[in-house]
Amino acid sequence: MHLEAGPALTGPDATFRGLADPLGPHEVRALAEELDLKPTKSKGQNFVHDANTVRRIVTVSGVGRGDTVVEVGPGLGSLTLPLLDAAGRVVAIEIDPLLAGRLPTTVTERAPELAGNLTIVTADALAVRGTDLGEPRPTALVANLPYNVSVPVLLHLLAEVPTLRTALVMVQLEVADRLAAAPGSRVYGVPSVKAGFFGTVRRVGTVGRNVFWPVPNVESGLVRIDAYETPPWDLGQAHRTRVFAVADASFAQRRKTLRAALAGWAGSAAQAELALVEAGVDPRTRGEQLTTADYVRIAESAGRLGIGPAHREP
Repeated sequence: MHLEAGPALTGPDATFRGLADPLGPHEVRALAEELDLKPTKSKGQNFVHDANTVRRIVTVSGVGRGDTVVEVGPGLGSLTLPLLDAAGRVVAIEIDPLLAGRLPTTVTERAPELAGNLTIVTADALAVRGTDLGEPRPTALVANLPYNVSVPVLLHLLAEVPTLRTALVMVQLEVADRLAAAPGSRVYGVPSVKAGFFGTVRRVGTVGRNVFWPVPNVESGLVRIDAYETPPWDLGQAHRTRVFAVADASFAQRRKTLRAALAGWAGSAAQAELALVEAGVDPRTRGEQLTTADYVRIAESAGRLGIGPAHREP
């Protein structure tokens, strides 16, 4: 495993207290046997059982005592325990009632002094609202995201929880590459553009498959997103929806020029060209060559010119 350390969120207190007893391979298997748990692909259940790996992930996240961390899919608690040991509070979102019900006991047994710092939300992360996570609102997202819904969950939480200052997520390696890809890259696409809407994105590590149970068929990657200190554009829902619609339309026909690819979205190729020229973008360009900032300018230009689905008669 290779990881790069990220900047601490809360300064010198971003260290472990030494109050949590981590889970290893034996403990993970014993818990699964106790619960008669058979990990399923449909829920993306691959549990990390290497204590050193999860501690290093928490270290790279930079969370400290001043942070409230939201974790998605805590499972048996492998990552939850070191997060509690480093952060001020952890809000764990778990869709499986069986796992959500056992986690408080695991934390009480292995980190009794920290058990009061854990809140569990039994829900689908894609349906969770920011208000469901309580106060203080989360400042960090640290999670081993289920492979089958990793990008939708990440983007949903970045939108729902604007107080997040950083996100460190473990995803399938090819998804990590797409999220962190630069314009012009073969794997640059909609996830890259949308993640870049919220902050700076970079891949900070790879994680081998042997630290999971059951062993997945693919390697994993760690992606870190740091929110912009001063947002360069409006992050609100209405503006975000318009920008994302432009990106979706552009990559739906990624081999076409933007003039052609955006024709359906704009109402015609001529209308698309007007919006592109207004934004300072060459209509002959393809979507894979644009930055997130370019997509923001196109959406804003279209709004000024009255171009796009929102401006057409129903």
